[in-house]
Amino acid sequence: MIVVAGEALIDLVPQGPGALAGLKPALGGGPYNTAVALGRLGSATAFASRASHDAFGEALLDGLRQAGVDVSGVQRGPEPTTLAVATIDSAGSAAYSFYVEGTADRLFTAPSALPAGTRAVSFGTCSLVLEPGASAYTELMRTAAAQGLFTALDPNIRTGLIPDADAYRARFRGWLPSVTLLKLSEEDATWLGGSPAEWLAAGPSAVVLTRGGDGLTVFTRDAEYSVPGEKVDVVDTIGAGDTVNAALLHGLSAQDALSAQALAGLGADGWHRLLRFAARAAALTCSRAGAEPPYAAELGEW
Repeated sequence: MIVVAGEALIDLVPQGPGALAGLKPALGGGPYNTAVALGRLGSATAFASRASHDAFGEALLDGLRQAGVDVSGVQRGPEPTTLAVATIDSAGSAAYSFYVEGTADRLFTAPSALPAGTRAVSFGTCSLVLEPGASAYTELMRTAAAQGLFTALDPNIRTGLIPDADAYRARFRGWLPSVTLLKLSEEDATWLGGSPAEWLAAGPSAVVLTRGGDGLTVFTRDAEYSVPGEKVDVVDTIGAGDTVNAALLHGLSAQDALSAQALAGLGADGWHRLLRFAARAAALTCSRAGAEPPYAAELGEW
């Protein structure tokens, strides 16, 4: 079982470039997209979050169920669902504005236990910024790491939600001793500061850096491996990084490599195969509007 912990929200996705393009609601949130992608790839997945009782909240849970994700541990509340309004530029890249005051997901509390058979827990995005939920997710991360579980982190920076950049960067550094696999984009890495070598020294066994259409690079304490991006006609990039998260976790699970020791032993062949799979999965997501990660049948054997 892979548990994905974090927010579920509604993306209002523009149907064209520019600030005044028509908006279409879509199921989203970085952790939510990761959970859906894992379910579509065939990994046993559970979601840890807090969702509204409103119509959007019900739709979000239905989307998880349709992907085969266990939602029995999702907390519920009467507060509204978080909204994220995306704007797409001429290159297909998305920028976001968030409506988060008084919403259900930020009132998440750390569960007393994770589902039986949990081997990995994934964290990221808005859920690690918005209090009081951010502290609860941090507590869950540290508890999972202390129990010897594989932990994955994608900070997926949303600067509009971070009131104090220096405080967030300090918090990020505080997470690293509890992280097994750190995945982040080049833009996130630049904003956070530091380097893969510094982050590895703080705790993670591997750092995966995504470079958009240029591909992915993994840094370990002993080596560095890269693969090019898959060529595709980009509709938008919504959910691409979340798909990478899912593909990495799915591939590691398939190799029985959800541990720090196993990551260290993957070697060039194992990492290249895993990164190519992730690049292929992300490319398919970019080829369609909104966060629509691929199914296993679309990718073939990983």
